[in-house]
Amino acid sequence: MSSLEIIQQMMVEQFDLKIEDLGPEAQLEGLGLDSLSVIEFMFNLEDRLKIKLSEERVELKTIQDVANIVDKLIAEQHPAQ
Repeated sequence: MSSLEIIQQMMVEQFDLKIEDLGPEAQLEGLGLDSLSVIEFMFNLEDRLKIKLSEERVELKTIQDVANIVDKLIAEQHPAQ
């Protein structure tokens, strides 16, 4: 399962959203997620994917933005052996 698919599934579970509304270009704000909801979601992703978020603030506007950050962190923190 790709990180995008994991993110989409977690959003369905955490925010009671419909999977068909969660395309890569879906705007987080348009889905009704405020900045606090996004932060909480990112912490849940951190736990689920065993990654550590950076202290650096990154602007997340779309679901694809979240997937890109997650993919980058996974590559940095869990390189293929």
